[in-house]
Amino acid sequence: MASKNSVNVNDRTYDWPKQPVVVICCDGSEPDYMEDAMKRGLMPNLELIVGKGENLRGLSVVPSFTNPNNLSIVTGCPPAVHGISGNFFLDPDSGKEVLMNDPKFLRAPTIFEAFQKEGAKVVVLTAKDKLRLLLGNGLTFGEDGAICFSSEKADEATIDNNGIENVCDFVGMDVPEVYSAELSEFVFAAGAKLLERDRPDLMYLSTTDYVQHKYAPGSDGADAFYSMMDGYLGALDRAGATIVLTADHGMKDKHDADGKPDVLYLQDLLDDWIGLDTAKVILPITDPYVVHHGALGSFATIYLPASVDIKALADRIASLPGIHAVYDNETGCRKFELPPDRMGDLIIVSRDTKVLGTRETEHDLTALKEPLRSHGGMTEQQIPIIVNRKTTDLKSTLRNFDAFSIGLNNVVEIARAAE
Repeated sequence: MASKNSVNVNDRTYDWPKQPVVVICCDGSEPDYMEDAMKRGLMPNLELIVGKGENLRGLSVVPSFTNPNNLSIVTGCPPAVHGISGNFFLDPDSGKEVLMNDPKFLRAPTIFEAFQKEGAKVVVLTAKDKLRLLLGNGLTFGEDGAICFSSEKADEATIDNNGIENVCDFVGMDVPEVYSAELSEFVFAAGAKLLERDRPDLMYLSTTDYVQHKYAPGSDGADAFYSMMDGYLGALDRAGATIVLTADHGMKDKHDADGKPDVLYLQDLLDDWIGLDTAKVILPITDPYVVHHGALGSFATIYLPASVDIKALADRIASLPGIHAVYDNETGCRKFELPPDRMGDLIIVSRDTKVLGTRETEHDLTALKEPLRSHGGMTEQQIPIIVNRKTTDLKSTLRNFDAFSIGLNNVVEIARAAE
């Protein structure tokens, strides 16, 4: 490994790693999942990790969705700085609703890019390909460059584009179905093998929340997933890496007593209140993979014409059952550290079982086979921060985007941690 003192990126300073630092973003991993599994003896390796390290709590970014939180973790800063405010937004330049998967929307360099420029070996693995270009932005590939690929398109990886080829043969797995637990297992399996082979300075493993959307803590599906994950955590730990395990968001039940999604269709309401298509509701949870959540989450933003009394409308929405809070653009963006130019005139957050939709006719829920579980609001903001080393000098309130800082700057006796 290269030897440096520190690297500065996005107004934070990171110490140079003395052994590999592996940050894991276990998508949708409400803290109860691992707590429940450990209590029932299903995660013995995680118990050992917690015993010698830390089992902490932190907060995610709101909206508690995949893209803004993954990009916060890998830049070490909130969306107000890096610019990724959701999975989906209304592009003010084009006026079109688009996915936030294009690196052109990213306004800050990643920690990986900064470290690679100083000579670090970097490995970035993600389950879904939607994140790959954003996470790998600014990296150089080739024979001696970074490695960055997704499970979803592992069979398409090349040396020039991903820093690796013949991934399925190397991992010993075929490309998994995108809606499966195996999509995440592929990330863990590849990470463990690459750690053993390459000893990278920094590694990032980002999974998918397919399981968490379907299965609550303590269910058979959740038990199988976390038991699988535990085996790979043990392998990473035994390889001598510093591990920081966190999540992009939590996950909650979002259905009524009959098991039906508990939805407030905002666009339908606004069409009725102020006129058809007068308002525009944007759901930042929207991405190419909506089978397991139907594009229903606990956060929405609304664009309004100047003729609408925004305060009066905000008060009316806030009075609806299941609404946590309604903010104007300035207040909401300041509270949640969001880029104002990528949010609408109002920001809506729901609570408890409630999720937000556009029009009922625009959501296909036929693929939901289990009662809906989803995320996006403040009630899904608590996430785990688990470290396999003792830590020191931590802030009183931790965020998931402190993960690399913890692994690089706040680990006790990091130079002897692998002994």
